[in-house]
Amino acid sequence: MEVNTQRRAAGLKEKIPDIQKTLEMVQFFQSRKPGSDPIETTFELNDTLYAKAVIPPTDEVYLWLGANVMLSYPVAEAETLLESKLSTAQQSLENCEEDLDFLREQITTLEVATARVYNWEVTMKRKDKSEHGEEDAEGETKRVLPNG
Repeated sequence: MEVNTQRRAAGLKEKIPDIQKTLEMVQFFQSRKPGSDPIETTFELNDTLYAKAVIPPTDEVYLWLGANVMLSYPVAEAETLLESKLSTAQQSLENCEEDLDFLREQITTLEVATARVYNWEVTMKRKDKSEHGEEDAEGETKRVLPNG
């Protein structure tokens, strides 16, 4: 359970910066005036491959939703969508961190309880030995039998 929560938190920590970058770009497009000059940029196609592009002022953006799905959104709607995704991801990350703290606390409590049960068992065995037998000088237990 702890490992699953850690994985979920790690995934969210990777996604949040990507969502923030995308949101910043959408906000940049929203701030551009309709008659402004096109922007020349270089963007990453893959780890080692980049392409140059000229981006004219636009009122729509394409968002990669995952699972090989990309959709076109008006800039204002894309901004709203990304803001909601960002806040949801941040809230989920906070929940994961709270869950991890709770799990760690519960694991500590369980370990302490297990140690107490083990110590109680050792104490009971010692008490049982002292009631049913006596130890000689070498530490071996002698059984005291009734009637002899």
